[in-house]
Amino acid sequence: MLVVEDDQDIAELVAHHLHKAGYASEILTSGAQVMPVVRERPPALVVLDLMLPGRNGLDVCRSLRADPQTSSVPIIMLTAKTDETDRIVGLELGGDDYVTKPFSPKELVARVGAVLRRARRGEPPRSLLRFGLVTVDTDRHVVTCDGRDVRLTAKEFLLLRYLIEHRDRVLSRDVLLSDVWGYIYTGGTRTVDVHIRRLREKLPVLANAIVTVKQFGYKLVEENPGLTSGS
Repeated sequence: MLVVEDDQDIAELVAHHLHKAGYASEILTSGAQVMPVVRERPPALVVLDLMLPGRNGLDVCRSLRADPQTSSVPIIMLTAKTDETDRIVGLELGGDDYVTKPFSPKELVARVGAVLRRARRGEPPRSLLRFGLVTVDTDRHVVTCDGRDVRLTAKEFLLLRYLIEHRDRVLSRDVLLSDVWGYIYTGGTRTVDVHIRRLREKLPVLANAIVTVKQFGYKLVEENPGLTSGS
């Protein structure tokens, strides 16, 4: 576990509670330190402050997602910013969750556990999910479209998998937050919309198949008889 926070007191508080929950952690106080450390010692998860010296957290998040070695590392953003735009930007860059300061250390640890559990799902027997040109390898966490690899964040992958597994069902935002994010998400349902938009952008062939159900949620619909699922 990597804690990137320039306020030493906050960093030690987070590390202390992670340790109590059974997680070993390392503290970094500058954004410029992150990539060299992560490449050498890939962490199970990064708790990333946005306001960092050397390099801000959004830039660090962008680099983590762009590097094949670190693209799937879960990221929880820790920030004093409360403006919705800042939170959305973080999610759009690939953050899996965020916690706004001041925060409850117990809530942060609970979110860490939930993100890790979701990232580790799919270990039972290997199976392939198919939807049109899209294939999801649930064992290897690999997504391809017409034979080409598509890079998704851990949360995007889990959301896509859930949509395919529950195709043709109307799924409310609250259900998606509960089943994909793994807990009652206090940040609001806007995060679902952000991740849906990213899936549509990264997988244009699904842009029309992911149907918005006004004021409720989403549904993945099969547009022609050739769309199938398999294992």
